[in-house]
Amino acid sequence: MDRADEAIAYEEASIEIAASPEAVYDLVSDLALMAEWSPESTGGSWRDGGTGQVGDFFDGSNKVREREWVREVEVAAADRGRDFTFVAGGVANNRTWWSYEMAPSDTGTTLTEKWWVVNKPPAWIDRSHDQFLERAAATLGMIETTLQGIKQAAKPSDG
Repeated sequence: MDRADEAIAYEEASIEIAASPEAVYDLVSDLALMAEWSPESTGGSWRDGGTGQVGDFFDGSNKVREREWVREVEVAAADRGRDFTFVAGGVANNRTWWSYEMAPSDTGTTLTEKWWVVNKPPAWIDRSHDQFLERAAATLGMIETTLQGIKQAAKPSDG
């Protein structure tokens, strides 16, 4: 999913993974597994019987040092083998977006993780722009760590 033109912060990174796009999608859309790779996510749980379809909500749990929080998150794109995108606070609030995009490659899949913010979350309203930019820079490091973890967890493609 393309980031919004009005994004106030944006980071992305890509990695090659020796697995099919569908296998990679199954990894990135598994809320419990994300906690194994992400330096911030501690997992999540689907709300109201959600299964990961567009419009489904989940509670995303996070922790940085001593600070822990849970956010309501809405799935914005769920195209197996291509795109799993969600937005903290829901699509209507248009705040913090996370996107995992898969493209077939010669070695299996190119996985691109994107993060962008359109409207600051409530916890960031009173923070300076410099603090916000520091958060963006830290997010890039987390994305790179997460991608490495997904790559290590992926099973090679058949064939």
